[in-house]
Amino acid sequence: MTLISILVFILILGVIVLVHEFGHFIWAKKFGVHIYEFSIGMGPVLFTHEGKDKIKYRIRALPIGGFVQMAGEVYEDDEKIPKEKFMCNKPWHQRIIIIIAGVINNFILALVLLFMYALIWGGPSNKPIITSVEKNYPMYKAGIRKNDVIVSINGKKASTWDKAQILLVLKDKDNTYDIKVKHKNGKYDTYSVKPKKIYDKELKMDRYVFGFTVKQKVNKGFISSIKFAFSKFVSVIETMWLTVASLFTGKLSLKNLSGPVGVYQVVNSGLSAGIQYLIYITAFLSINVGFINILPFPAFDGGRAFFMLIEKVRRKPINSKIENTIHTIGFILLLVLMVLITWQDILRLFK
Repeated sequence: MTLISILVFILILGVIVLVHEFGHFIWAKKFGVHIYEFSIGMGPVLFTHEGKDKIKYRIRALPIGGFVQMAGEVYEDDEKIPKEKFMCNKPWHQRIIIIIAGVINNFILALVLLFMYALIWGGPSNKPIITSVEKNYPMYKAGIRKNDVIVSINGKKASTWDKAQILLVLKDKDNTYDIKVKHKNGKYDTYSVKPKKIYDKELKMDRYVFGFTVKQKVNKGFISSIKFAFSKFVSVIETMWLTVASLFTGKLSLKNLSGPVGVYQVVNSGLSAGIQYLIYITAFLSINVGFINILPFPAFDGGRAFFMLIEKVRRKPINSKIENTIHTIGFILLLVLMVLITWQDILRLFK
């Protein structure tokens, strides 16, 4: 099972990275940018094929990313390449399309997979309706009952179950959550709930338990599947944004994040659920990759797009050396963060 899990994990990451990088690749090629290499994975080269177009197509050893190496991504850097084939010399609109095409591809992949998922197995509604409350647990003791609908948590609207789950793990004063619910009779009440701390042997970490479950109604059909794909996509984007914002405000700890090792554990634990789970997790991860890449942080696609927006406003490019230095620093910081998160995931394995 471990070998199968690893292969499935590599396949999922490979598909997501391939789709992302193909977005950059196909538009760069369409606009006549010279491409040196199209690579899936990072690190040592395992396989190389040079096409008739003189582009080196490569598979590398570490399935944690990929890249399209283009001429003149920031400035003219190769005297052998005609000036019109440098990316930096292409019209502004062509460059911005090339930069964001990877993210767009990830989002399209996610929407297609979510639609397929719902069309085959049905799309669960995302409404936070409580279907059971365990006695002797915080939610029941507070007064919340079955069929109550969560409306807000700590004053923040919980329009979906996805968002509600994030709000329930954010740090709060004295670890007490004000949960507003709508009862079946239409009345509203707000309850103060302090979750119970327990040690999860499977996850090898402390968890805070409220003592309730949410079971979502499954809707089937072509139109319902389209609605599910788009509503789930928007919901995941919203929760991702809330997660990133909470990291900056300190309401969410880095301990709540997972790197490649953590993602592998998720894939491994859900493998028994079959193709249904794998399609969903691939869609979810594809949205995550797209969202993270569009953030305006150096070295991300969003960081490069941000510099281009500044260029558009200033009506002249930023000094290429300064931009390149900023992207390099950003890349180093990302590597450090990745190492820290991966180390944290590895430590969890031995707890």
